[in-house]
Amino acid sequence: MGATDGERLGPYHLLSTLGAGGFGEVHLALDPGGRTVAVKILHPHVAADATALARLAREVETMRRVRGPYVAEVLDASMEGARPYLVTRYVQGRPLSAVISGDGPVEAEDLVRLARGLAEALVAVHAAGVVHRDLKPANVILTDGDPVVIDFGIASALDSASVTVSGAILGTPGYLAPEVLEGVEAGPAADLFSFGATLAYSATGRHPYGTGPASAVGYRVVHHAPDLEGVPGWLEPILQDCMRRDPAARPAAGEVLARLDAEAPAVHAERRRPRRDLAAPVALGFAGVQDPAGAQEPAGVQEPAVVREAPPRERAVPGAGDAGFQGAENGVHALTTRQWRPGSRPRPGRLSSEEAHERRRVVVHRRWVVGTGLLVALAAATARNPLPELSLLLLTGYGSVMLVDGGIALFARRNRARAILDLAAGAGAVALWGVLGTFFSTLTLALALGTVLFVLIAILASS
Repeated sequence: MGATDGERLGPYHLLSTLGAGGFGEVHLALDPGGRTVAVKILHPHVAADATALARLAREVETMRRVRGPYVAEVLDASMEGARPYLVTRYVQGRPLSAVISGDGPVEAEDLVRLARGLAEALVAVHAAGVVHRDLKPANVILTDGDPVVIDFGIASALDSASVTVSGAILGTPGYLAPEVLEGVEAGPAADLFSFGATLAYSATGRHPYGTGPASAVGYRVVHHAPDLEGVPGWLEPILQDCMRRDPAARPAAGEVLARLDAEAPAVHAERRRPRRDLAAPVALGFAGVQDPAGAQEPAGVQEPAVVREAPPRERAVPGAGDAGFQGAENGVHALTTRQWRPGSRPRPGRLSSEEAHERRRVVVHRRWVVGTGLLVALAAATARNPLPELSLLLLTGYGSVMLVDGGIALFARRNRARAILDLAAGAGAVALWGVLGTFFSTLTLALALGTVLFVLIAILASS
């Protein structure tokens, strides 16, 4: 049911595996227009549940209406065939859980940006009539310090007995609201509880209900108050309200956002300034599901339909960018890249793929020239007394190669720096040959040459 890198799945060309979560395996892929997207292929036990797939197919169109700088937009889906999949924008970043475990708690201005971004994401998700139900640090991708929420709506859409029995994780104890643990229908208030737990962990580096068996953590969620020691004073009252036992007593996402704007420390104006909006994403419809405009997609060939860009908001938000979907708790996940298009120019300060490749090639060439020069000089010095002809042959061969490569670089490629390096390497090899042959005995040089060769062979063998 999985996929291998390089194959095609529907109209998508899979490039590399990003990781795997409770519901599926995530792949970096290219869509028909050459844009990078994330494709989540559902696990076999999920794909085998026809009821869950039907529910997910109904929910996908609602999920596709969620738009915002802090959410990973759903672009496409296919619930038919042997390998059902979801497609979202791709975001290169690190999950909040990995950032905290590796770098420690989020502090000061970064915590303000995180809190505002998560609140903004919940406002967008709830405005579309979607409940995330599995908001947690692993489902928040940090990109240039701004959060992007992934996997919204999937847990509630796939909440069925067969999926649960098969082992998919429908939530993480300690971040699920008490009503969810008790089997009560989860509404937007459940996401506010998860929002509070996620921020508490972000601010302190400790899980607000501790660790241990899932049953023990779940018991603490239902019967104990969260551990908020160390949470900044401006944030603690908001988290206390969000993590109340009674869902009706929790504030709505919009209220939390308003309180954050009023109570959180001021963030530097340049960091709060909204980024330039990207072009509206291209979303591909899937057969048998009604699109938001009411037109029925015909079964068979899938034509791209451009989704209109959402109207601009009146209130400035602290950053917008390319939202994406890693959907993987155990994969490579630290908004650092924008949506890629063939021929697109990188933003200032970022190298294009061609420039990065050229820089890497220059580094490799420099190391090769210097390394081979040292090795040839050592070998020629070792053979200087017993085999002077071999010594001269080594120096002549190396010098000729450097001379030819430097000439090509100078006249064909017009690369003066490379030509100078080649000529300097040839001259340096001759000078080093003379120094080594004058001050060291043949036996000493032979031992040194043998050691170098042994190390090189060992490196090649291990790699």
